[in-house]
Amino acid sequence: MKDGETALIITNPENNVYSISLAMYDAILEFGGKPVIMTQPYKTQLDFAEKSIIGAIKANPDICISLSAEKLGKDEAGIKENYKLGDKEYDHIFDYLYRGKRMKCFWSPSVTAEMFKKTVPIDYARLRKECADIKAILDKAISVRVTTDKGTDVTIGLIDRLAESDDGDFRVPGTGGNLPAGEVYVSPALGSTNGKIAFDGSISLEQGDLIIDQPIIANVKDNFVTTLEGGQEATRLEKTLQFGRDNALDMVKQGKLNPVAGDEYAKNARNIGELGIGLNRKAEIVGNMLEDEKVFSTCHIAIGANYDDDAKAMIHLDGLIKLPTIVAKYRDGTEAPIMENGKLVY
Repeated sequence: MKDGETALIITNPENNVYSISLAMYDAILEFGGKPVIMTQPYKTQLDFAEKSIIGAIKANPDICISLSAEKLGKDEAGIKENYKLGDKEYDHIFDYLYRGKRMKCFWSPSVTAEMFKKTVPIDYARLRKECADIKAILDKAISVRVTTDKGTDVTIGLIDRLAESDDGDFRVPGTGGNLPAGEVYVSPALGSTNGKIAFDGSISLEQGDLIIDQPIIANVKDNFVTTLEGGQEATRLEKTLQFGRDNALDMVKQGKLNPVAGDEYAKNARNIGELGIGLNRKAEIVGNMLEDEKVFSTCHIAIGANYDDDAKAMIHLDGLIKLPTIVAKYRDGTEAPIMENGKLVY
């Protein structure tokens, strides 16, 4: 926070996130900033943010903070007509301003006060070094293979992809991430992911996150989940994928999406949209993906929208994989181990 900077805090009237927002408001005042708090009703990842919230973000504050009990909510106008930035298109004004280097930000969907106090005060110098080291490996790699003793064996293509570091350093416009911080993540190259994923930690579903009892096996071909195997959790995940597809098609019927975009959003409900590696040593698996995906000795793979915005979807469902072995492959055929059974080995 620099003296005189404007800050927009978006939250819900829910005790955890609202209490954090009030503390954030006071801290911003203390450092000479100009904070505003806006509240809106509870939103899921399939709901639209209130138009007044979208309008406030369009005012382009220096800092934008989303402290939501679940999600910020989608940008209805942005989905209907994307914001263009060079050769990139974004379906949310938040992403457009953030990626356009016009604001600093962080977002903490479903954060609790207990989580915030436990996982935000960490060794950021160590985290930033580990994030930078792993990002450097992924940025040079053409692919990465993830395996576990629970059955995961999947290869993810990374040609022309650059990784992102959620290392807590949001000091200049165009930087942002989660709090709690603690992961390196990358969008798979389109059509490049093949193999089998055994989700065995926790997973995001339409109605929140849950800790997995029986592993969910996702079979993947050319970047799309073809079939799911497992128990009740697999059935619930399949239902959420279908809901993500149907929601996009319903928006076409309502005139909120054109047919071409609707087909893209519907198809990408089964897309592999992210590989992330958790690096926060204070995080634990608690059934809240904001914290779970940062757990050290884990990685996560998301189904749905990616972060390069060339595979748009109505959903983004993170699934946690415990104690993975992760090996990157370079263009010359050499390999660079990153993690072995959950331990960093680069």
